[in-house]
Amino acid sequence: MSKPEIDAIVFDVLGTLVNEPAGIRAGVHALDPSLDGPGTERLLSLWQRHIEREQRRVLDGEREYLPSDLLDLEAARLVADAAGVDDPAAGASLALAGRRLPPWPDTLAGLARLAERFPLIGLSNASRTALLELNAHAGLRWHQALSAEDARTYKPDPAVYRLAVTVSGRPPERLLMVAAHAWDLRGAQRLGLRTAYVSRPVGDPPASSDAFDLYAEDLADLADQLDRG
Repeated sequence: MSKPEIDAIVFDVLGTLVNEPAGIRAGVHALDPSLDGPGTERLLSLWQRHIEREQRRVLDGEREYLPSDLLDLEAARLVADAAGVDDPAAGASLALAGRRLPPWPDTLAGLARLAERFPLIGLSNASRTALLELNAHAGLRWHQALSAEDARTYKPDPAVYRLAVTVSGRPPERLLMVAAHAWDLRGAQRLGLRTAYVSRPVGDPPASSDAFDLYAEDLADLADQLDRG
């Protein structure tokens, strides 16, 4: 597939540029240091299932929109209850775990390299406040960071991708959406954005029916492909 002609790059953040499960896992362990590996993974899964289910309910119109901060607080309370921890301060600290996510090893150098050629736009389901703190903690550098909170919905609702189109001032086909989640890229495709899948251990791999413009092992590989004519 030929290299797409693009004017700006739009990046998913959670899972694509930062290791979201690792950050939540660390928060769960801090909540209860006595947890063994399987116990920690069980509570991590409880958190993830709640966030996924409630975002889907918002998208399906079954629940009014509320920002990711409040969904994280709900998830933290569920996890704390399941762990038998009734300290409100500990639960509140866990709710902030989603803002303390480590970047993947290639993220910072990859963003810096790509920023030499393209405007970079972060586009996340994280709230504005969470995105600010997440970017600061992980050291992510953007030309613009956009939160789904501004659209009052969640990806893959087209309204979220439209935020990037509006800010860039370019037609959708001149933007490249980069994500480790095939569902995210499919959402971007529906609005006309070009797409690049980046492989991550925690991502949502493409199906055989997917046809994204680029497939990369990491951000260095993505930059190499975009450098080639």
